[in-house]
Amino acid sequence: MKKIIRLIGALTLGTVVLATSSLGVLAAEKSYTYNYDYWGDVQDSPDVYTVTGVYTAEAFGLDINFRNPQGMFVKDNMIYICDTGNNRIVQIERIGTKQFEVARIFDSIQGDTDVKNLSGPTDIAVSEEGDIFISDNGNARIVKVDSDLNYLLQFNLPVDSTVSPDSTFQPSKIVIDTAGRVYCIATSINQGLCKYEADGTFSGFVGATRVTFDWMDYIWKKLATQEQRARMVSFVPTAYDNIYIDHEGFIYACAGGMEEKDLDSGAAAAIRKLNLMGNDILVQNGEYPAYGDLYWGKGGGYEGPSYFTDVTVFENDIYVCLDKNRGRLFGYDDQGNTVFCFGGNGNMDGYFRQPAAIEHMGHDLLVLDTLDCSITFFTPTEFGSLIYSAIEDFDAGDYEKSGESWKKVMALDGNYDLAYIGIGRSLLRQKQYREAMDYFELKYDEDNYSRAYKQYRKEWVEEHIVVIVIVILAAFLIPLSIGKVKSIRHEIDIADIFRA
Repeated sequence: MKKIIRLIGALTLGTVVLATSSLGVLAAEKSYTYNYDYWGDVQDSPDVYTVTGVYTAEAFGLDINFRNPQGMFVKDNMIYICDTGNNRIVQIERIGTKQFEVARIFDSIQGDTDVKNLSGPTDIAVSEEGDIFISDNGNARIVKVDSDLNYLLQFNLPVDSTVSPDSTFQPSKIVIDTAGRVYCIATSINQGLCKYEADGTFSGFVGATRVTFDWMDYIWKKLATQEQRARMVSFVPTAYDNIYIDHEGFIYACAGGMEEKDLDSGAAAAIRKLNLMGNDILVQNGEYPAYGDLYWGKGGGYEGPSYFTDVTVFENDIYVCLDKNRGRLFGYDDQGNTVFCFGGNGNMDGYFRQPAAIEHMGHDLLVLDTLDCSITFFTPTEFGSLIYSAIEDFDAGDYEKSGESWKKVMALDGNYDLAYIGIGRSLLRQKQYREAMDYFELKYDEDNYSRAYKQYRKEWVEEHIVVIVIVILAAFLIPLSIGKVKSIRHEIDIADIFRA
């Protein structure tokens, strides 16, 4: 039944997309933010974020415009931008909501290294100690410098039997953990993430994606000649597009776009959460997996599934994925429920031409557009702030306050499923099981409904145990008593007959 409804929804959304492309900006404004309900229907939603500004190099006070910027990193109030086309890093300090100051610009490093000038930097990461790691793509290295840009160490091509020593090392994206280990995505290496120890030693690959293939191709490969097999496409793991390390040390990796066969088979893994062993531990308890738009449609020159090119993770474990196909942002909570969807392709504020990177500063979101050479800043609206307050209060154990925030969310948007589920969860933690069941039932949350029902049943039994025992005893004793009385009366009747 749900598949039929989803098919109808896909056709409807396709019509909407075509209408949007023909009607232009006005239609897009009416459905900027949306969500999906239990049935997979698109539900318009109040905006979770509002644009506070779109900043180019000129807006930051720079004399030279950005050129093909590829990476961005945020630490505290500092924003590091990889101005790839200009072979430099621009460090900007945010001193107010809409006030920024260029802290420094550097295109070279100092110290004991033969190559001092940066060449096509694509990503950057800063440790808690202030050390800076740069993916210096053009120089085929990851270089580590201190806060004064003095050379400390560099990470080179992995030494492994699966990697040719003649290969060119092209690191694209990097993250570092609290122990100083470096995880890197490198072009042409698809065994997973390259892992380096703090001393620069390559220690192996982690988190390789599961290989998928078509059975007909597999059988044909077995029957084909050696020359034919050489011309066929190899079955290899999918390379990651981007990575992010959260406050707990887990790595979120973007596995790019989904194919329809993966969606139908339930093997959707557009985003992964990797532990130290490289295993995917992302919780997917939402009604639909975290792979962006449910319906792809065709229109405006865009088709196919969402393509996650970057991800960022808040302290409250909400992760926001950036779709470079349609320029949208998708937020998910730690259970895999969709929190919000918004954005689009275009040249207005809040839309993108070619989004490349996403970061957060508190609850604010920053999106780097590599084609527009700009950064868009988003700040939560009242609706968005209430959602975050509700989630964070629940995580802090203040369930009553969380429930009140969810009720305010529900007052602003009566179709917002997470509000009902959030109220139900807060009531569940407050041991108001019967009331919680009502909210879970409204939004078809079977799992939480079962938990509430189990506790409600247990509580009801404890409160009525005396009555239950009396009824059970009565159910056994009354028939026995009636039978005994009948037996005695029967014996008396027989005795009277014999006397007569």
